[in-house]
Amino acid sequence: MLLSSSKVNNANTNFLLSATVLWVPVFYVALTGTSSFLSGLILIFEWWYFKKYGTSFIEQISLTHIYPLLDCKVSRNPYSLFRGAEYQKAAKEFGKDPLTYYDMNLSAQDHQTFFTCEADAGKPEYELMQMAWRERNPEERIKKAREALAKNSECSTALILLAEEECSSIIEKMFKQAYKISEASLRRSQQIHSHNPTQDAIYLRDIHAFIFIRRRLAMCARKLGKLKEAIKIMRELIREYPNLNLFNIHENLIECYLEAQQYADAQAFLTKYDGKPPSRYIHYPKSATICYTAALLKARQVAEKFSPDIASRRGLNAAELNAVEAIHRAVEFNPHVPRVSPGKSCSRRMTSRAPDSSLGSVKIRKPI
Repeated sequence: MLLSSSKVNNANTNFLLSATVLWVPVFYVALTGTSSFLSGLILIFEWWYFKKYGTSFIEQISLTHIYPLLDCKVSRNPYSLFRGAEYQKAAKEFGKDPLTYYDMNLSAQDHQTFFTCEADAGKPEYELMQMAWRERNPEERIKKAREALAKNSECSTALILLAEEECSSIIEKMFKQAYKISEASLRRSQQIHSHNPTQDAIYLRDIHAFIFIRRRLAMCARKLGKLKEAIKIMRELIREYPNLNLFNIHENLIECYLEAQQYADAQAFLTKYDGKPPSRYIHYPKSATICYTAALLKARQVAEKFSPDIASRRGLNAAELNAVEAIHRAVEFNPHVPRVSPGKSCSRRMTSRAPDSSLGSVKIRKPI
């Protein structure tokens, strides 16, 4: 009985050993082949998606779905400086390119989203602009925009690209020309606007271009020292389109308030739009501009009467605690701002000499 049991065990052991020797290599070969096949499919799809849309599918999915879950968000530079008049001027002044490829890719995605639509198919000027927004080489982008403008002198998106990237000084004139064209295009779109998907796409494209141009005109006015005009345009945009926060208009208005030393207006605006109920516009904290403005305004309110000796004896009152908490929140959101604040960095200096009718002297600020 024991002999027969040992024979059975030996037979089972031999069977398992032979099965392992036979199937393990097959399993690894199948696993390697399957993974290689899937990698090839992903590579082909990624290449096709990039050729068609000009951006990486994996990167797009990561930025859209994965990073928010990880509480990791890419913050765009809210200043959105002009490429031709400001970034190129900085490149010549310092000998370094102020824009990385990733910055260019983010702005290219925005341009394709806002200034193109499916209804552009079959229209030569808009097809050229679709290629221009995806083009990496600035010279090719400008060339395609000029070709689009030659085919249709009322192509507002072509004027936007030329004003952003080709003009080195007189930008306001180009944007005013684009504003008249975009206003007429938006009026036509509104007349034929319906629930048709094609007409909806055209209407959204026209309204995005119209708002973008008006916001850029406000930025031009700010650069030229016309702060009242810039504030007026931005306030009108926020009043007319309260639910549209695509172009950082709220942050730009806060900057204009601070530059004009209208601290009470900045405080009132921030209190209204800082994401507290019933606000629906800025989800606080959204950017370093909002965080640090809130902190500095709260600190400014208590700074005049603040005394370290008195505070050490009686402790901090409610207003002072709120200011300290706001400063900590801002530093946690972006710890690099204090290090590059005014007076701390010599890289902000640029040539004060500028051509007539230009944007004037540009103060370079590191991206936030």
